[in-house]
Amino acid sequence: MQKSRLLLRERFSPVTYLFLSIVLFLTMVLCICVGSVRITFSDTVTAVWNAVWGLPIPQNIAKNIILNVRLPRVLCVTLAGASLSICGAAMQGLLRNPLADGSTMGVSSGAALGAIIAIVIGFTIPGSAYGGTMIMAMAFAFGSLILILSLAYALDRSLSTSSIILIGVIFTMFISSIISLLITFCSDHTRSLSYWTLGSFSGVNYDQVKLLFLALLLCGGVLFRFSPELNAFAISEDNARHIGVNVKRVKLIIMITVSVLIGVCVSISGTVSFVGLVMPHIARMLVGPNHKRLLPASLFSGAIFLLLADLVARTLLSPIELSIGVVTSMVGAVAFVIIFNKTRKAR
Repeated sequence: MQKSRLLLRERFSPVTYLFLSIVLFLTMVLCICVGSVRITFSDTVTAVWNAVWGLPIPQNIAKNIILNVRLPRVLCVTLAGASLSICGAAMQGLLRNPLADGSTMGVSSGAALGAIIAIVIGFTIPGSAYGGTMIMAMAFAFGSLILILSLAYALDRSLSTSSIILIGVIFTMFISSIISLLITFCSDHTRSLSYWTLGSFSGVNYDQVKLLFLALLLCGGVLFRFSPELNAFAISEDNARHIGVNVKRVKLIIMITVSVLIGVCVSISGTVSFVGLVMPHIARMLVGPNHKRLLPASLFSGAIFLLLADLVARTLLSPIELSIGVVTSMVGAVAFVIIFNKTRKAR
């Protein structure tokens, strides 16, 4: 009985999950309502509700805008924000480094390079408009992970955290230079690639929503399953080893899971920075370092943050739409400096 109560205290209560779900739902509705065409709250809820249950939608409701343009976009943004945020939380806990993230590990850059090569060479899979880009992004994310781990192992024979981060930063800079070269020499794709490298959810559809949902369900489930191990890693690798955690096996599983999830996100939205770096910090300040609470808090906060960033990106200079990466970088950089300063003062 005492153990059950302790587990309940370690996790969010159903009431907390309900509150976070309501806040996320209201944010999603806000993002559907606001745009170049203003739509009322009641029209949005009516259109979605009737579409879900197969009921006729009244003629005076902007059905096409709600169901075919904004709803798939909002769903994609929600799932991508949640995915990137829990990936960042998992990597920071695993490596005990506040700068650890898919972007600093080089996984995002590798996935972006794979997707850009697929776009440049026109690699596609019959029957799937986005399959070629996605497979290339995931393949390059895997390849980047293997290369970074191999180089880190060759450096110190122990896969230490500092070696992985160092190799990841160097690898990211190297990949960025290759991407710049590709953009420079592929003039036919310069505009689309430049826009895509900064991130965009323009033109997404329900097929991509399904892919993101499936990836988050599977990979997110794995990361949540390893919450106790992440708590042990957050103290030290020696601590994890002493309590019976297979350090190398768990580290490899979590890194592969993160690379798959980031690869899927990058193949759909392009590179969206700072979500996985900043949002786990904010979540950690609110709920503490326990990953049984930190992962769900990061999931909800990442989704809400990216929804609001996307809303700003498409409405601030309407009808011109900014890349979402521009907004997340501006907000994220300021937030990161504030968090870093507070953390340093707290020490």
